[in-house]
Amino acid sequence: MRRRRLGAFGGILLAVLIVFAIVKLAGRGSSTPPPPTIAAVSQPKPFRIVFPEGFNREEMAHRVQVVAKIAQHKRPNKHVRLSSASYLRTSRPRPVDGFGVRKRNLEGFLFPATYDFLANTTSKQLVQDQLDAFHANWGKVDLSYARKKNLTAYDVLIIASLVEKEALAPDERPKIARVIYNRLHAHMNLGIDATTRYGLHVPGTKSLTQSELASSNPYNTRNPNITGLPPTPIANPGLASMQAAAHPSAGNWLYFVRKRDKVHHYFTNNYNDFLNHQRQYGY
Repeated sequence: MRRRRLGAFGGILLAVLIVFAIVKLAGRGSSTPPPPTIAAVSQPKPFRIVFPEGFNREEMAHRVQVVAKIAQHKRPNKHVRLSSASYLRTSRPRPVDGFGVRKRNLEGFLFPATYDFLANTTSKQLVQDQLDAFHANWGKVDLSYARKKNLTAYDVLIIASLVEKEALAPDERPKIARVIYNRLHAHMNLGIDATTRYGLHVPGTKSLTQSELASSNPYNTRNPNITGLPPTPIANPGLASMQAAAHPSAGNWLYFVRKRDKVHHYFTNNYNDFLNHQRQYGY
Protein backbone atom coordinates (compact mmCIF):
# COMPACT_ATOMS: atom_id res chain seq x y z
CA MET A 1 0.00 0.00 0.00
CA ARG A 2 2.81 2.38 0.92
CA ARG A 3 4.62 1.57 -2.33
CA ARG A 4 1.51 2.33 -4.31
CA ARG A 5 1.21 5.71 -2.61
CA LEU A 6 4.85 6.48 -3.31
CA GLY A 7 4.41 5.42 -6.91
CA ALA A 8 1.35 7.61 -7.32
CA PHE A 9 3.15 10.56 -5.72
CA GLY A 10 6.13 10.02 -8.01
CA GLY A 11 3.88 9.97 -11.05
CA ILE A 12 2.24 13.24 -10.04
CA LEU A 13 5.64 14.85 -9.45
CA LEU A 14 6.88 13.68 -12.83
CA ALA A 15 3.80 15.11 -14.56
CA VAL A 16 4.31 18.46 -12.83
CA LEU A 17 7.96 18.56 -13.92
CA ILE A 18 7.00 17.73 -17.53
CA VAL A 19 4.37 20.51 -17.63
CA PHE A 20 6.88 22.97 -16.13
CA ALA A 21 9.47 22.04 -18.76
CA ILE A 22 6.93 22.48 -21.57
CA VAL A 23 5.99 25.96 -20.26
CA LYS A 24 9.67 26.98 -20.09
CA LEU A 25 10.30 25.76 -23.64
CA ALA A 26 7.21 27.56 -24.94
CA GLY A 27 8.30 30.73 -23.21
CA ARG A 28 11.47 30.82 -25.27
CA GLY A 29 9.44 31.44 -28.41
CA SER A 30 7.11 34.03 -26.91
CA SER A 31 7.15 37.77 -27.81
CA THR A 32 8.31 38.78 -24.33
CA PRO A 33 11.90 40.01 -24.78
CA PRO A 34 14.63 38.90 -22.43
CA PRO A 35 15.97 41.45 -19.97
CA PRO A 36 18.24 43.90 -21.86
CA THR A 37 21.91 43.35 -21.37
CA ILE A 38 23.11 46.39 -23.44
CA ALA A 39 21.67 49.90 -23.19
CA ALA A 40 19.83 51.04 -26.37
CA VAL A 41 21.88 53.44 -28.49
CA SER A 42 19.95 56.69 -29.03
CA GLN A 43 20.03 58.36 -32.44
CA PRO A 44 21.88 61.70 -32.54
CA LYS A 45 19.60 64.73 -32.62
CA PRO A 46 19.93 66.50 -36.01
CA PHE A 47 20.90 70.13 -36.41
CA ARG A 48 18.71 72.47 -38.43
CA ILE A 49 19.53 75.05 -41.09
CA VAL A 50 17.03 77.59 -42.42
CA PHE A 51 17.40 79.19 -45.85
CA PRO A 52 14.96 82.12 -46.24
CA GLU A 53 13.25 82.75 -49.57
CA GLY A 54 15.27 85.16 -51.67
CA PHE A 55 18.70 84.13 -50.41
CA ASN A 56 21.26 83.83 -53.18
CA ARG A 57 23.87 81.09 -53.39
CA GLU A 58 26.58 83.06 -51.60
CA GLU A 59 24.21 84.03 -48.78
CA MET A 60 23.30 80.36 -48.39
CA ALA A 61 26.99 79.43 -48.23
CA HIS A 62 27.51 82.01 -45.50
CA ARG A 63 24.52 80.61 -43.58
CA VAL A 64 26.03 77.11 -43.91
CA GLN A 65 29.28 78.34 -42.39
CA VAL A 66 27.54 80.05 -39.45
CA VAL A 67 25.32 77.06 -38.65
CA ALA A 68 28.20 74.59 -39.03
CA LYS A 69 30.22 76.60 -36.52
CA ILE A 70 27.34 76.50 -34.04
CA ALA A 71 26.93 72.75 -34.58
CA GLN A 72 30.65 72.18 -34.04
CA HIS A 73 30.48 74.11 -30.77
CA LYS A 74 27.58 71.96 -29.57
CA ARG A 75 29.28 68.69 -30.55
CA PRO A 76 33.01 69.34 -30.01
CA ASN A 77 33.72 65.60 -30.12
CA LYS A 78 32.28 65.31 -33.65
CA HIS A 79 33.72 66.84 -36.81
CA VAL A 80 31.02 68.82 -38.67
CA ARG A 81 31.61 68.31 -42.39
CA LEU A 82 29.54 71.19 -43.79
CA SER A 83 31.42 74.35 -44.76
CA SER A 84 30.87 77.36 -47.01
CA ALA A 85 33.78 76.37 -49.26
CA SER A 86 32.48 72.85 -49.87
CA TYR A 87 28.93 74.19 -50.36
CA LEU A 88 30.11 76.62 -53.05
CA ARG A 89 32.15 73.89 -54.75
CA THR A 90 29.23 71.49 -54.74
CA SER A 91 26.73 74.03 -56.08
CA ARG A 92 28.74 74.87 -59.19
CA PRO A 93 26.98 74.75 -62.61
CA ARG A 94 25.61 71.39 -63.76
CA PRO A 95 22.77 70.08 -65.94
CA VAL A 96 19.45 70.21 -64.08
CA ASP A 97 16.66 67.74 -64.80
CA GLY A 98 13.93 69.36 -66.85
CA PHE A 99 16.12 72.26 -68.00
CA GLY A 100 18.07 70.67 -70.84
CA VAL A 101 21.58 69.31 -71.11
CA ARG A 102 23.26 72.69 -70.71
CA LYS A 103 25.10 73.27 -67.45
CA ARG A 104 23.07 75.66 -65.34
CA ASN A 105 24.21 77.95 -62.59
CA LEU A 106 22.46 76.48 -59.54
CA GLU A 107 21.27 79.94 -58.51
CA GLY A 108 17.49 79.63 -58.48
CA PHE A 109 17.50 75.84 -58.06
CA LEU A 110 18.64 75.75 -54.40
CA PHE A 111 15.18 75.65 -52.85
CA PRO A 112 14.84 77.82 -49.73
CA ALA A 113 13.44 75.82 -46.81
CA THR A 114 14.41 74.27 -43.47
CA TYR A 115 16.76 71.28 -43.64
CA ASP A 116 18.04 68.88 -40.98
CA PHE A 117 21.62 67.69 -41.00
CA LEU A 118 24.01 65.63 -38.87
CA ALA A 119 27.69 66.15 -38.13
CA ASN A 120 28.62 63.77 -40.97
CA THR A 121 26.23 65.33 -43.54
CA THR A 122 28.17 66.55 -46.56
CA SER A 123 27.56 69.64 -48.68
CA LYS A 124 26.80 67.30 -51.57
CA GLN A 125 23.95 65.76 -49.56
CA LEU A 126 22.59 69.16 -48.52
CA VAL A 127 22.66 70.54 -52.07
CA GLN A 128 20.95 67.38 -53.33
CA ASP A 129 18.23 67.81 -50.69
CA GLN A 130 17.69 71.35 -51.96
CA LEU A 131 17.52 70.18 -55.57
CA ASP A 132 15.05 67.46 -54.62
CA ALA A 133 12.90 70.04 -52.83
CA PHE A 134 13.11 72.32 -55.87
CA HIS A 135 11.86 69.59 -58.21
CA ALA A 136 9.05 68.67 -55.82
CA ASN A 137 7.84 72.29 -55.76
CA TRP A 138 8.56 73.10 -59.40
CA GLY A 139 6.35 70.17 -60.34
CA LYS A 140 3.40 72.12 -58.89
CA VAL A 141 3.92 75.04 -61.30
CA ASP A 142 1.78 75.14 -64.46
CA LEU A 143 3.87 76.68 -67.25
CA SER A 144 1.18 76.65 -69.94
CA TYR A 145 0.46 80.41 -69.79
CA ALA A 146 4.14 81.37 -69.79
CA ARG A 147 4.81 79.12 -72.79
CA LYS A 148 2.05 80.93 -74.70
CA LYS A 149 4.08 84.09 -74.08
CA ASN A 150 7.17 82.39 -75.56
CA LEU A 151 8.86 82.07 -72.18
CA THR A 152 10.89 78.99 -71.29
CA ALA A 153 10.92 77.23 -67.94
CA TYR A 154 14.25 78.90 -67.18
CA ASP A 155 12.78 82.31 -68.07
CA VAL A 156 10.01 81.72 -65.56
CA LEU A 157 12.53 80.75 -62.89
CA ILE A 158 14.49 83.95 -63.56
CA ILE A 159 11.28 86.01 -63.29
CA ALA A 160 10.43 84.20 -60.05
CA SER A 161 13.78 85.26 -58.59
CA LEU A 162 13.09 88.90 -59.53
CA VAL A 163 9.64 88.72 -57.98
CA GLU A 164 11.14 87.21 -54.81
CA LYS A 165 13.59 90.09 -54.45
CA GLU A 166 11.06 92.86 -55.21
CA ALA A 167 7.88 91.69 -53.44
CA LEU A 168 7.49 92.19 -49.71
CA ALA A 169 3.69 92.00 -49.59
CA PRO A 170 2.69 88.46 -50.67
CA ASP A 171 -0.37 89.60 -52.64
CA GLU A 172 1.81 91.83 -54.84
CA ARG A 173 3.87 89.01 -56.31
CA PRO A 174 1.58 88.40 -59.33
CA LYS A 175 1.37 92.18 -59.99
CA ILE A 176 5.15 92.55 -60.02
CA ALA A 177 5.35 89.56 -62.34
CA ARG A 178 2.87 91.30 -64.66
CA VAL A 179 5.04 94.43 -64.80
CA ILE A 180 7.99 92.25 -65.85
CA TYR A 181 5.90 90.49 -68.53
CA ASN A 182 4.65 93.84 -69.84
CA ARG A 183 8.10 95.41 -70.00
CA LEU A 184 9.50 92.35 -71.77
CA HIS A 185 6.66 92.53 -74.29
CA ALA A 186 7.34 96.26 -74.85
CA HIS A 187 11.11 95.59 -75.26
CA MET A 188 11.85 97.91 -72.34
CA ASN A 189 14.67 97.52 -69.87
CA LEU A 190 13.39 96.00 -66.63
CA GLY A 191 14.86 98.74 -64.43
CA ILE A 192 15.21 96.49 -61.37
CA ASP A 193 17.92 97.53 -58.94
CA ALA A 194 18.20 94.02 -57.47
CA THR A 195 19.60 92.64 -60.72
CA THR A 196 22.23 95.37 -60.90
CA ARG A 197 23.24 94.77 -57.29
CA TYR A 198 23.55 91.05 -57.96
CA GLY A 199 25.69 91.46 -61.06
CA LEU A 200 27.99 94.06 -59.52
CA HIS A 201 28.01 92.58 -55.99
CA VAL A 202 26.63 95.77 -54.43
CA PRO A 203 24.92 95.13 -51.06
CA GLY A 204 21.48 96.50 -50.36
CA THR A 205 22.90 98.77 -47.66
CA LYS A 206 24.90 100.73 -50.25
CA SER A 207 23.51 103.16 -52.83
CA LEU A 208 24.15 102.44 -56.50
CA THR A 209 26.48 104.97 -58.12
CA GLN A 210 25.93 106.58 -61.51
CA SER A 211 28.80 104.58 -62.99
CA GLU A 212 27.23 101.35 -61.69
CA LEU A 213 23.83 102.30 -63.13
CA ALA A 214 25.49 102.95 -66.50
CA SER A 215 27.48 99.70 -66.40
CA SER A 216 27.31 97.31 -69.35
CA ASN A 217 27.16 94.35 -66.98
CA PRO A 218 24.45 92.00 -68.38
CA TYR A 219 22.66 92.02 -65.02
CA ASN A 220 22.34 95.82 -65.06
CA THR A 221 18.70 96.12 -66.06
CA ARG A 222 18.80 99.81 -65.12
CA ASN A 223 20.79 100.43 -68.29
CA PRO A 224 18.20 101.36 -70.97
CA ASN A 225 20.29 99.60 -73.61
CA ILE A 226 20.07 96.25 -71.79
CA THR A 227 16.68 94.70 -72.39
CA GLY A 228 15.31 91.26 -71.63
CA LEU A 229 15.94 89.09 -68.60
CA PRO A 230 19.27 88.82 -66.78
CA PRO A 231 21.38 85.77 -67.71
CA THR A 232 20.45 83.75 -64.61
CA PRO A 233 18.20 83.95 -61.56
CA ILE A 234 19.47 86.42 -58.97
CA ALA A 235 18.14 84.52 -55.95
CA ASN A 236 16.43 81.30 -54.94
CA PRO A 237 12.65 81.78 -54.99
CA GLY A 238 9.98 79.98 -53.02
CA LEU A 239 6.89 78.34 -54.47
CA ALA A 240 4.68 81.46 -54.18
CA SER A 241 7.04 83.49 -56.37
CA MET A 242 7.32 80.60 -58.85
CA GLN A 243 3.53 80.47 -59.10
CA ALA A 244 3.32 84.25 -59.55
CA ALA A 245 5.97 84.18 -62.28
CA ALA A 246 3.99 81.54 -64.16
CA HIS A 247 0.60 83.20 -63.56
CA PRO A 248 0.88 87.01 -63.36
CA SER A 249 -2.09 89.19 -62.57
CA ALA A 250 -4.02 90.82 -65.39
CA GLY A 251 -3.05 94.48 -65.80
CA ASN A 252 -1.29 97.02 -68.00
CA TRP A 253 1.22 98.28 -65.43
CA LEU A 254 4.72 99.17 -66.55
CA TYR A 255 6.06 100.80 -63.38
CA PHE A 256 5.93 100.34 -59.64
CA VAL A 257 7.38 102.32 -56.78
CA ARG A 258 7.62 101.37 -53.11
CA LYS A 259 5.31 103.29 -50.81
CA ARG A 260 6.35 104.99 -47.58
CA ASP A 261 5.59 101.86 -45.54
CA LYS A 262 8.52 100.20 -47.40
CA VAL A 263 6.34 97.12 -48.00
CA HIS A 264 3.64 97.91 -50.54
CA HIS A 265 3.97 99.35 -54.06
CA TYR A 266 2.09 101.78 -56.24
CA PHE A 267 1.52 100.39 -59.75
CA THR A 268 0.91 102.45 -62.87
CA ASN A 269 1.28 102.35 -66.66
CA ASN A 270 2.06 106.08 -66.91
CA TYR A 271 5.65 107.28 -66.61
CA ASN A 272 4.77 110.77 -65.36
CA ASP A 273 2.44 109.27 -62.77
CA PHE A 274 5.30 107.03 -61.70
CA LEU A 275 7.63 110.04 -61.31
CA ASN A 276 5.01 111.99 -59.37
CA HIS A 277 4.59 109.14 -56.91
CA GLN A 278 8.34 108.76 -56.59
CA ARG A 279 8.46 112.37 -55.41
CA GLN A 280 5.42 111.84 -53.22
CA TYR A 281 7.08 108.89 -51.48
CA GLY A 282 10.38 110.72 -51.10
CA TYR A 283 12.55 109.08 -53.75
